[in-house]
Amino acid sequence: MNRLDGKVALISGAARGIGGETAQLMAQAGASVVVGDVLDERGRQTVAAINAAGGKAEYTHLDVTKEEDWTAAINLATGRFGKLDILVNNAGVFIGKGIEEISMDDWNKLVAVNMTGVFLGTKMCAQALRESAQGSEHGSAIVNLASIAGIVGSQLDPLYSMTKGGVTLFTKSTALEFGRKGYRIRCNSIHPGVIQTDMGESTFVARAQRTGSNDTESARRTVLASVPWGRLGVPSDIAKGIVFLASDDAGYMNGAGLIVDGGVTAQ
Repeated sequence: MNRLDGKVALISGAARGIGGETAQLMAQAGASVVVGDVLDERGRQTVAAINAAGGKAEYTHLDVTKEEDWTAAINLATGRFGKLDILVNNAGVFIGKGIEEISMDDWNKLVAVNMTGVFLGTKMCAQALRESAQGSEHGSAIVNLASIAGIVGSQLDPLYSMTKGGVTLFTKSTALEFGRKGYRIRCNSIHPGVIQTDMGESTFVARAQRTGSNDTESARRTVLASVPWGRLGVPSDIAKGIVFLASDDAGYMNGAGLIVDGGVTAQ
């Protein structure tokens, strides 16, 4: 189940956290993986660990806001591994500032990575994914990292929520457009709750600051108390969902959103 034997995946923001865990799980599932990130040393370490464990992986410097970086990443995937079957638009940033506090520089960075990066990845990889899809029963796959903040409103993170809401609807629209064109590229999104990563930790800090307490541990406890399952998520919780969406086991899922949040949005 959830095997990726013979498939080639390109993952943005894959040096660490959810992206890094996804790269390792995809390699374990049989995929050849291109790890893209701006954290070069950490990215190379992730690739080294994958290869040392018997997997197949390559690293490329990938700033998701730059077309030339996407071109280089695609060329690496197709040149080294022969094709591209899976794109995971994972790279994202969290600014942690409110509507009235955020500067235009911070806003532009938030939009550039969280929205433009997803658009560019989809646009630039479409041709390679389309070509690979012709030889696969279930076609190719795109998985976009959204968030539960892209489904429900956020009192403390409205601008992050805005960008992830854009990713949510872009996913559905991409599925419809590519379906209309007969590309055979499935496009789905995954919606994590608060996950224990570097970004997750930054949300606790921002929440503490913006509620005036500056008590990060209190913010953590407040978030934890909102999770019916009784614990915060970890990267592997999300990575497993991504591997599923990328696999042929999800071959009839298209334009869907997979929520992995411990039950937060069920309330």
